[in-house]
Amino acid sequence: MLSEPTYLAARVVAPMIESHFARHREAATAHDPATFAPMPSASLVEVVIDAAFWASLRREEGHPPKISLALLQPHQATQPVVFTKRRLIPYNLLKLAPAVEQPGIHLGVWHDDEGLYVWGTATGIPPLCFVLEVVEPGLLVVKHRRADGFGKFVNVAILRGDQLQLVDAENAAVDDCPALQMFLPGQILPASGTGEVDNVLVELAAVMRAHGRGGLVLVVPSGSTQWQNSIVQPITYPVLPAYTGIAEGRHLEQAKWKWREEIQQAIGIVGGFTAVDGATVITRDYHLLAFGAKVARAESSTPVDRMVLTEPVLDSVARYLHPAQNGGTRHLAAAQFVYDQRDALALVASQDGFFTVFAWSESLQMVHAHRIDVLLL
Repeated sequence: MLSEPTYLAARVVAPMIESHFARHREAATAHDPATFAPMPSASLVEVVIDAAFWASLRREEGHPPKISLALLQPHQATQPVVFTKRRLIPYNLLKLAPAVEQPGIHLGVWHDDEGLYVWGTATGIPPLCFVLEVVEPGLLVVKHRRADGFGKFVNVAILRGDQLQLVDAENAAVDDCPALQMFLPGQILPASGTGEVDNVLVELAAVMRAHGRGGLVLVVPSGSTQWQNSIVQPITYPVLPAYTGIAEGRHLEQAKWKWREEIQQAIGIVGGFTAVDGATVITRDYHLLAFGAKVARAESSTPVDRMVLTEPVLDSVARYLHPAQNGGTRHLAAAQFVYDQRDALALVASQDGFFTVFAWSESLQMVHAHRIDVLLL
């Protein structure tokens, strides 16, 4: 018998989450549905969120819990650690939290006639498995593994106390700007011809956000030197020859697990350089050209004075503002660079956790900034 949840946001969001998983299971026609995790029903989702929320507000020996819950049976997990069943209540989650704080470890949750229970831990979980992560007190993120299994999980909803944000999987706010569409959260199916989704920039964004120092990445056309007109010369740290680890990893002919390991390591190397003061410059095919570069307005250009700001959240409204109203020095530099170099992208990580992607919108004829931190939690 399921206990009666008392966290109102859980009741509101649960049917929406059930619908999300149903849509994605139907869309994932290229994959075997038998390999997917069970469909999470709204009633189960509500109870899991409720228990995790109240657990997040407690402390064990002075530490708030950081846990990840996955809704699946033990036989659906890779190398599960199974222990005696524990009822899914805040007290038990708090006691188990210290054992599962490391990334990639989930508490496995399932149900029987007596209700939901924790059965053990899981590291490998199937695609489209309902996962609830407790990030900090009162902050929960609903997510799932991508259908192709590679890369960062897809965020579905963010709950901050009584605030609820649903990630816009369609993301119509970027329809005017194709360059931003690679960050669509709904892009979970393999790219045609490759068998894998090209989500390198999303992975790089996650690394930048994780190191917590802030950073600026400029993504420029391959084979072009035009971007140097917007960089103070000489460049502080040019990379000669260019580092091609990410590009080489994407073309390796080897086992899929090895491919993922190689490319994740290369992304981590590039992401580390973004912590150095200044901009990191990479090409569209992921060659690292420089880091620590200083952005300057091109001599032939004028100061950028207007941009549009959006985010991939349902019911959010686009804002038109001066770039200086959007953030600090990095944000202004990114907006100016994209204004001058309209075939480039700029990725900005703030020290406070915000993350923004800048691109030029041909239809609006202005810089389009897209806040994607809700995709990276």
